[in-house]
Amino acid sequence: MQSAMPKRPALGCNAARLALALLLACGTPGLAQTSDLVAKTEFRVCADPANLPLSSTDGSGFENHIADLFAAELGLPLHYTWFPMATGFIRRTLQANECDVVIGYAQGDEMVLNTNHYYTSAYVLIVAAAGPLAGVTSLADPVLQGQRLGVVAGTPPASHLARLGLMPLAKGYELMVDRRYQSPAEDMLADLEAGTIDAAILWGPIGGPLVAQAHPGLKITPLLAETAPPKLFYRITMGVRQGEKVWERKLNSLIRRNQGKINSILAEAGVPLINDMGTGPLAVAP
Repeated sequence: MQSAMPKRPALGCNAARLALALLLACGTPGLAQTSDLVAKTEFRVCADPANLPLSSTDGSGFENHIADLFAAELGLPLHYTWFPMATGFIRRTLQANECDVVIGYAQGDEMVLNTNHYYTSAYVLIVAAAGPLAGVTSLADPVLQGQRLGVVAGTPPASHLARLGLMPLAKGYELMVDRRYQSPAEDMLADLEAGTIDAAILWGPIGGPLVAQAHPGLKITPLLAETAPPKLFYRITMGVRQGEKVWERKLNSLIRRNQGKINSILAEAGVPLINDMGTGPLAVAP
């Protein structure tokens, strides 16, 4: 049951002047910025400490390499706030002013202010390179009927599997885990190589690098042929605190000036890069 709305006390003269000043500031460009919260002496990044191939405390993830690039461009030392990428991540890090940016964040999430996107990728189908499913490019391919597919529960591909009648034989893997103790993606690839499942479906920036690093017998295919919703490709931005437009514009400028270097970092890591419309691979200059 909702409680009654408390009555608003009358404003005194000083309080009224303060309210008016705040109102005027909110309507005046540049006066209501929260960018004074952004550190001037460090490039402060929020990241998961055990989320390879994206981020790790040892600095080997591709998001770590992008953070290194931006810190160098800003001429600032890089400082991390480590926290597992799970429930409460943004609230306990970015919103708590423990850091100033999340290097990888899906476009459109209302918890953060998104920068311009710096890459686009897709979910991928991973199969044995020399196996009978190597030519599959769509989840709607009839050859997948009767196959055991690995999928992370609650992700967009799971909706497609349910629609296509592929769920009865599918094996689900957990979505929200502490990567210090569990790794659903690596478990899925191990099951694929062991024959427990016939194909794996993973987010490309996770599956692509893992296959490139340690699974030479597997093949990845971006899932770009699906016509029914939900979409399986997404634009990835950097996330900053809501209201920090000055900081957002500065990061947008860094992204624009360093897009070629960013693409090289991602491609070298094995991230499948696609064009902004999700219709095909992105051509990356060598």
